[in-house]
Order: sequence, then C-alpha cells, then structure tokens
Amino acid sequence: MRTSIRRKSLTFRLTLLFAAASTAVLLVLGLIVAQSVEHHFEEQDMEALTGKLELIRHAMAKVRSPADLAAIPQQMDDSLIGHHGLVVALKGPDGRTLFATEGAPFPQPLLDRVKTAAGANHPYVWQVDGQMPFRGIAAEVPTGVPSWPPAVVAVATDISHHRNFMDSFMTTLWLVIVGGTAATGLLGWFVARRGLAPLREMRRRATEVSAQHLDQRLPVDTVPVELAELAESLNDMLARLEESFTRLSDFSSDLAHELRTPVSNLMTQTQVALSKTRTSGEYREVLESNAEEFERLSRMISDMLFLAKSENGLIVPGQETFDLADEVTALFDFYGALAEENGVTLKLEGSGRVTGDRLMLRRAIGNLLSNALRYTPSGGDIVVKVSADTETARLSVENSGEPIPAEHLSRLFDRFYRVDASRRHSGDGAGLGLAITRSILRAHRGDIAGRTGEGSNTFEMWIPTSIVTPHGTD
Repeated sequence: MRTSIRRKSLTFRLTLLFAAASTAVLLVLGLIVAQSVEHHFEEQDMEALTGKLELIRHAMAKVRSPADLAAIPQQMDDSLIGHHGLVVALKGPDGRTLFATEGAPFPQPLLDRVKTAAGANHPYVWQVDGQMPFRGIAAEVPTGVPSWPPAVVAVATDISHHRNFMDSFMTTLWLVIVGGTAATGLLGWFVARRGLAPLREMRRRATEVSAQHLDQRLPVDTVPVELAELAESLNDMLARLEESFTRLSDFSSDLAHELRTPVSNLMTQTQVALSKTRTSGEYREVLESNAEEFERLSRMISDMLFLAKSENGLIVPGQETFDLADEVTALFDFYGALAEENGVTLKLEGSGRVTGDRLMLRRAIGNLLSNALRYTPSGGDIVVKVSADTETARLSVENSGEPIPAEHLSRLFDRFYRVDASRRHSGDGAGLGLAITRSILRAHRGDIAGRTGEGSNTFEMWIPTSIVTPHGTD
C-alpha cells in the first residue's frame, strides 16, 4: 500500500492537496458562518425575551395590593397578543401560579436558575416531547410590596423556525463543500497539468538522449525558475557524459588504429617466415623484429594503463622532497649521448625544491626532454629552466626548431596525437608521452602548457612546492 501511494503522479498529489486545502477552507468558513448565524438568532431571541421580562418586571413593580396582583394575568394576556411562539409562566409571592401560557412546559432546570445570574443572562434550550425546541430565561421579580417575597418569571420562545433554517443551511453548506471540493479538484488537476508541462517537456527531451545523441540539452530559458537549476544540472551532467563518451570513443578508435600496425606487422612477418623453410639466422631476424614490436606493444599497454588509472584518480603521488635540478642533471646524463650524436646542446638554469613523487616527476621531465630531442634540429639547443617560490615550482623545456602551428597546441596533450601525421608509425613513440606528462602533473595538483616563440617551442610545467593530499586527474 505504501509503495502504491508513493508512486502516485505529482499531478495526482497536487490535485489531492488542492482539493484537501479547499475542503478545509470551505469547512472552516462554513462553520464560522453557521456559528455566526446561530449567534445572531440567539441575540434576536434574547432581545425579545429580555424585553418581555422587563415588561413583566415593570408590571410587578406596580403591584401594591392583592387586587393589583389579581389583575396581572389579564395584563399578561394583553401583552402576549401578536407574539406567536412566546410563552410565559409567572408564580406569585405565595408560590401559586398566577399565569401560564397554555402548552408551556418549563423544565425544572430552568426554574432552578432563577437565583443565579445565568438565569436571566444566559438562555436555556430544551425540547418538548423531543420535537419542539424552546429557548428561555427565568428570573425573580420583586413586587411593589417590600414585605412580599419576589415572584418567579420564566419566558421562552419557540425556535423551530431557527432550527429549520439551520438544518437547511447546513445541508446547503455540505453541498457547497462537496461541489467546491470537486470543482477545486478539477481545476487543480488542470492547473497542475499546465504547471507541470515544462517537466513533461524535460522528460520528453531526456528520452531523446542516447549514445548517438548526447548533444541533446534540456531547455533552460523556457522553464520556470524552480526547474531552471535542475535543467542546468542535468545539462552539465549531459555535457560531462558527452565529453567522457567522446573521449572514450576517440580513445578506442585511436587505440585500435595504433594497435593495428604492430599486430599487422607481427602477423605479416610470422606468415612470411612460415611460408617456407628458413635458416636459423633468418628465423632469428624474424624473432628479433617481432620482439621489437612486442616491446612497443608492451610500452603502449603500460602507458594506457597508467592513463586509465590517472583518469580515475587512482594515482597517489609519493611524498619526497628533492630538487628538480638534480633530476634534470640525471636525465642529461641519460640523454647526453643521444644529444651529442644529434648535435644538440643541453643547458640547465636555476633550481627549485618540491615535495612529490620523484620517479613520476622524473618520468614527466624525461618525456619533455625526449620530445624536445626528437624535434630539435642538429646544431640546436635545449634549455631547461627551473624556479620555485613558497607556493609553486616551475620547470620549462625550450628547444630550438620549427614552431608548432597554433592549431595543434591545444591538442598536443591528447592521447595518440602527433603534429606530424606522417610520422605516426615511424617508431618514435605511440603519441602518449605528453598525455602521461599532463596526467602526472595533475596528480600533483599541477599542469602543463605549451607555447611557441620565434624559432622555438617551450613546454612549461608547474606544481605546488608541497602536496598535502593527492589529487586525481580529470
């Protein structure tokens, strides 16, 4: 049952709330009106009853003798002419009933109230034979003879017409409440349907989103303010999904393209070797060639695993304080022979201490040096500059050579991307070096950027001088 209630539509819930609210308002309003009408009728009756009581009080005040007292019943008859539904009972000072309207059964509880203030100020309601209702008051009335005890007067009026009116009024009230509830429910359903139309439009647009249509976005300008933030959040989510899906698709496509060549080479060389009997030397050449391709595949797979961990925030840099200049010097020793062979001069300027993962940062710097050596012409130079302040350490690698076109700078750190497409399979790497470098720096809460100058290219990386908590990559 609870599950069924919770799964009711928002339109149904709003309609139910509208109907309940209108019912409560109409009911309270009806009860207030009914009480007001009932109070008005009581005031009217009390005005008539107190007026008649004062008339009797005035007549009794003129009684000076038994003869005057005997004339009171005739005066009472005369005073009741034209007052339909009004009944009076009068008991003299001696306790005898001097006057009583025919069919006026005054109950004992009313007569017992004559000695209290409630007797004349607060009416008492009763029914005769369970059908005819009366409202009456009672009070002691002194005579003109001081030695006589006061007389007792009870005055009442028939309130059947009031009750009939209230019964009819309450019946009409309930019909109005029921009709108002139904009308409000219908109008509430219509208003809720119109009000939730933007939500249904958002749902319709959301159903159009698929792997092939991740560019769909929910309307923001045309929805109410209450839904605009939701639409913006969903659009941001769709943008992230589109970016991730596009990146995954590009990665899969690039990966398949990159793996196709070494696998094709391995298959071709192996099939050629198996096509006829070969000498041991020839088989050895084929195996050596295959080993090179396997090494390339191994490096590529290792690099891709590193990038996958980086993108999922699984890289946790170590915490070691060292000087970046020492790492550059060590890398100069490693690349020195290659630089000398290519006629390239290596230079180091400055120093700076950082706290981070020594091996990961050495790999990042090594990738930059390797990339610079690959594209620096003979006779050129590579200058590494290191600096640090209290917050940030910076390292730049500048190499002479043809400037990289501006349209390629923003994509240099994408996986498998190369500026020179003709060199994609020349054996100079898989195009993952700069992507790995950026992942390492972002794991250290840093980043890298490239810029060009006149006859030079510069890659500058920066990281905080100390890392309090590791930071995953995007």
